[in-house]
Amino acid sequence: MKKYDAVVIGSGVAGLSAAYGLREAGKTVLVAEEDLWGGTCPNRGCDPKKVLLSGVEARNRIKQLQNKGFDELPTVNWEELQAFKRTFTDPVPEDRKQQLSTAGIDHLTGTARFLDESTIEINGEKILADQFVLATGQRPTILPVEGKEYLKTSADFLSLSSLPKRIVFIGGGYIAFELATIAHAAGSEVTIVHHNQRPLKAFEESMVQLLIDQMKKEGITFAFDVNTQKIVQEGDSYRLIAEGTEIIADAIFCSTGRQPNMESLDLDKAKVETDKHGIVVNDYLQTSNPAIFACGDILSKRRPKLTPVATFEGNYVAQRMQDETYPAIQYPVIPTIVYASPKMAMVGITKSNAASSDQVVEVDMTNWFTYHRVNEPIAKAQLTFDQRDQLIGASVLSEQADELIDDLTLLINQKMMKKDLDRYIMGYPTLASDLSYLLK
Repeated sequence: MKKYDAVVIGSGVAGLSAAYGLREAGKTVLVAEEDLWGGTCPNRGCDPKKVLLSGVEARNRIKQLQNKGFDELPTVNWEELQAFKRTFTDPVPEDRKQQLSTAGIDHLTGTARFLDESTIEINGEKILADQFVLATGQRPTILPVEGKEYLKTSADFLSLSSLPKRIVFIGGGYIAFELATIAHAAGSEVTIVHHNQRPLKAFEESMVQLLIDQMKKEGITFAFDVNTQKIVQEGDSYRLIAEGTEIIADAIFCSTGRQPNMESLDLDKAKVETDKHGIVVNDYLQTSNPAIFACGDILSKRRPKLTPVATFEGNYVAQRMQDETYPAIQYPVIPTIVYASPKMAMVGITKSNAASSDQVVEVDMTNWFTYHRVNEPIAKAQLTFDQRDQLIGASVLSEQADELIDDLTLLINQKMMKKDLDRYIMGYPTLASDLSYLLK
């Protein structure tokens, strides 16, 4: 029976961050993966999504400048864009395994399951370890409706060889809005179906409504208060059936959330506590079994399940596993972004959860030179300040919201005031050069 100092189950950014940190500390490490090496983000998640989105961004920039130097609006060649995407995704699994070998980390492909608190089995082979890291991530949830076998997932969308003419996205979260944006810009007729009137519920309602208004102007259809009951195949098309509503499409994608990958692990044999949201951990990312840690999207947590958060947690786990006196994990404020068009982002304390003593300032930046020079249709911000006029949160809506929110995140984490920022000279015209005008 092989024995390691640590076994990491899952090869996404959380698991690999932990594995490399442990190996650098001189530990013997095995990484196990049952699916694609590298995990969701580089294979069928944020990275391929952003590559496809690059085509949308290029098209949108030209569209904003139509009749202001450009006459024709380019079309997105889906097949060429997908081919470009595959230059990023196809090499990932082999690259990750090669990188592990170079670092002196063993790797094994197969489904891991616990036999007891310190032993796992992979492909019939028993492996013993002093410590374990669980980082198996999540997968898309499929609605339990009649005809669910006809529903496709975000992974299916990101690998489409050709784009269906009519697409329905079921769901009101990040994935539905982002994939709908890509599909519409690439030429599909797109409908977003949601079971209530409040999509993107983690974001400020007024900003979400502005986003929806802009997406409607572009031609995306929204069907709210629609509870999907059945999917029926009709030739090459599909019919979504709900009470009082029927929608026909060439493809229907389910984007109603994600669920943790933990069923096959047999965690009860390892005495690891779970709930419906994932693995339960303490402030040290330690499970109910002191020798087993968890990080990334498999955690049951309130904080956003995002790639940089998973990396942060994986790095922390590697430190804590080496040093029992290492302090509890302390998260900085974490920005979240919806890559729709326009983009929407938030960080920290926003309008809906601000204290009565806080002040929320609304800023319309649409006519600021930064945005007006590229003819953006909308650019708005909501900024939350505490009693000391310290920036503590922000919501932003614009095509450049993803960049601006990172600048605002730095200001919040560094507790910078306007007087601090005024000591710097930024390049102009840039988002950074606008920051001093956003602070009080």
